[in-house]
Amino acid sequence: MNKLLLCTALCALASPALAAPESGRFSMSVLGGTDTPLSGDVHRGATVDVPDLGPLNPALAGVDAQLRIQSRGHDQIYGTAMSLGLEVGYGLSDRSEVFLQARQMSADDGRVRVGAAYVPALDTELDVFGHFSGYDAYTFEFGYRHFFGESGWARPFVAARLGATETDAIKATFEIPAAAITIPDAPFFEKAWAVSGGVEAGVQIPFTERFSMTLTGGVNYIGDLSDDDSAIAGLGLAAINDTGSRVSMPVSITGRWDF
Repeated sequence: MNKLLLCTALCALASPALAAPESGRFSMSVLGGTDTPLSGDVHRGATVDVPDLGPLNPALAGVDAQLRIQSRGHDQIYGTAMSLGLEVGYGLSDRSEVFLQARQMSADDGRVRVGAAYVPALDTELDVFGHFSGYDAYTFEFGYRHFFGESGWARPFVAARLGATETDAIKATFEIPAAAITIPDAPFFEKAWAVSGGVEAGVQIPFTERFSMTLTGGVNYIGDLSDDDSAIAGLGLAAINDTGSRVSMPVSITGRWDF
């Protein structure tokens, strides 16, 4: 009996796992990982004159200032986001497949110094801070994946995706603490869709005939967000949110089932 069990175990180890794309076979995957911004601004810089701070703080009526706003990127405000997703694939051959992927990406709200307000009457600069609500995006993309090497073993692959991403509305609270000025919950970006896509490379590691895991890294792109100037245009800052695009590096681990 012991010899039989040993023989069975050795045979199982000697037989390669078979999880791999096949023509006409569907797969389902669950993925999770991180998404680290590489470039892209949440807002641009601008220098504008404010002739009277009275509307923002009645105690400063008649005092003028110059707002000196600096650009701030996704990396400075939000940092690395978390990503979760589902994917359904369809095999074209033992080396290629097409897939439909849905992902959710989220990052906590962020507060940063966005610039300064220069007050000539005091000959000084006062810090300006921005507190931006959380970043939540929902991506739906269609893609193609090509595998290398022999079926049944750990196989490298490359893939490309194209689709659209809906980003939730973002609000911003701007503060000049030294002047007791606060603009609370100013609309900054509307909830809207933007074109998105990406390329990636990774390796598929099979464990059984139907189950495998993949490790993937790549580059993602999301286009400009839809700006909302209703609260900041009066300060001459309408152009600072004419941006919002994001280039990032996703890293994910995926559990995959082939049917």
